[in-house]
Formats: sequence, structure tokens, C-alpha cells
Amino acid sequence: MAWYDVAARDLPWRARPGEVADPYRVWLSEVMLQQTTVATVRPRFAAWAARWPDVASLAAADEADVMAAWAGLGYYARARNLVKAARAVVADHGGAFPRTETALRALPGLGAYTAASVAAIAFGEPAVVVDANVERVVARLFAIETPLPAARPAIRAAAATITPRVRAGDFAQGMMDLGATICTNRRPRCLLCPIRVDCSAHAQGIQERLPAKAAKRAKPQRHGTIFWLEHDGRVLLVRRPDKGLLGGMRAFPTGPWSDEPPGLAEAPVAAEWRWRPERVAHGFTHFDLDLALAIAEPARLANDVAGEWWPIDDLESAGLPTLFAKAARAIIDPVSRSSA
Repeated sequence: MAWYDVAARDLPWRARPGEVADPYRVWLSEVMLQQTTVATVRPRFAAWAARWPDVASLAAADEADVMAAWAGLGYYARARNLVKAARAVVADHGGAFPRTETALRALPGLGAYTAASVAAIAFGEPAVVVDANVERVVARLFAIETPLPAARPAIRAAAATITPRVRAGDFAQGMMDLGATICTNRRPRCLLCPIRVDCSAHAQGIQERLPAKAAKRAKPQRHGTIFWLEHDGRVLLVRRPDKGLLGGMRAFPTGPWSDEPPGLAEAPVAAEWRWRPERVAHGFTHFDLDLALAIAEPARLANDVAGEWWPIDDLESAGLPTLFAKAARAIIDPVSRSSA
């Protein structure tokens, strides 16, 4: 705690040690930071907070605008849940976040970690907060050698034994900062660590191999087709189904993502489709995706084509997920893409 008081990172969503934190900013930052780096989140958080500065403004936002603003941060169900949770806070709690872990867990999209983070950081509740950084610090501090993910219950139990009842939020953030800046994944800077004398892994010289991780399984490979239908300087965009990957986001029409090579059977309209030589590769959590690109320019527009005709020169404002932004770059400027 003494180390955190002088070494705390200056983050736009964080109150200084000992100051009262804004639960909305704590909640928003924790959701954004899941599976995303601080460097990526900094500018995105600032833009978001300027547009929706509090829970009431987010609750009143159009979900499509929120999804577009989230583009590029991944795990898009988080954005839908942000809106749902904000509306629940306004409708059920008078616009004030509940203070306890249990009540926070009842909000849409708030899992154990996020609820504990908000309870501890925003309200000082003695909640046990364990993110990837804290997980690494605790695994080393207690020399927990069981591989992840099986080690997580033991790591959480160990973290509970050292979580204080006073300044629990500062303690949680101090542990996060320790893992991010000192107790790093590779080449931890043990000589600078304020808890080195208590670290069992350091005493045994095994800190660099903890936390141990189970061998990764090879991810399956799937294939698909992206359809670029262009007319009069505009390209067809559709809304993906609310449920499923990239749910609710604007995107180009696609065929199914399957084990089979791509085809044209799922094209949005009958047209003279032709293949582009470029392909788009993208990795999801549970599988890798390889997409072929098919383009067409109809002589006239069919009345039954569902979707939006978006200006190609203004595609950046469509809020396309990273996968489809890659496809747009491949088609619009394949030379610069191949040299990147």
C-alpha cells in the first residue's frame, strides 16, 4: 500500500490513492480493459466518456451508436450489456450504482470480477479482486504451482487472505499496478518489488515460470466468404444477428463460417460475383477464421435487398468490427495492406 501511494499509475478513469472513485468510470474502464490493453483503452475511454459522461447518458443512448463506438474493442456482447446495465441502474436503482458485490452481480454483464472491482474501487468494499495481473502476483507470492486455469480457485483463496478491510480498492489497484509494472509476465523486476521478501516463488527462484499454464489446444480452422456489393460509390452493410459473434454490429454480408471451403451460395443477391485474390484472416477465442472476398456491382438495385448502402469514402464512421475493417482495407487498398 505504501508503494501504491507513491507509484500508482496515472489512468484517466482512476481516482488518486485515498480519493473517492466514480463508479461509472470504474465500471466502464473495467469492462473495456477485459482482454484489451491499457494503451488501447486510454483514447477509447476518453472519447466514450466525452460522449456519454455518466450512466444516465449511456442509458439514454441508441444501442446502434454504442455498438459503433465499441468497434475494435472486441467481445461485442460487452457493449450490449453496458447499455442494458446502464438502463437497469437508472430504472431500478435511481441512477446510482448499487454498492455491494451481490447487487452489482445482478446487473446485466457484471461477472464476479467486474462486480468485485466496482465494489472495492468505487465503494471501498473488502471484495477480492483478481485480474490477470493480480493472478500472477498471487501465484508467485504463494508459489502456487498448479497450472492455470485449474489454479484459479487456489489463487482466489490466497488473495482473500491478504485483502484488507480498509482501502480495499487501493489495495486491488496496487496489486494490479504491481503486476503490470514490476511483477511482469517476463523478466519480473524483483529487485524493485516491495513484497519481494514475502514472495515464496522468489525465494525458490521459480518466479519466471509461475503462474504455470496448461498446454494450449490447437484452435479449429473455419472458412467463409465476405460479400462486397458496391453501387454508385456505396457498399451494402447489414446488421449481424443480436446473438452470436459480433452480434448487433454493422458488417458486410457473409456466408456461414464452417469447416468447408468458401462458396457463393449465401450471396445477398444474384449477381456476377467474382473472387478477389486477397484473403482475410482473423483469430477468435475458440477458432481461427479464413475469409475469401467476393465482389459484385449490380446493374440495378433490387428492392428486396436488406441493409444499408454506406458511402465507401466514409466507412470509418460505420463502426465496423476489426474483422470487417480488415476486409474493407483489403478491397479498397490491397497494395498498402500487403506492405503493412
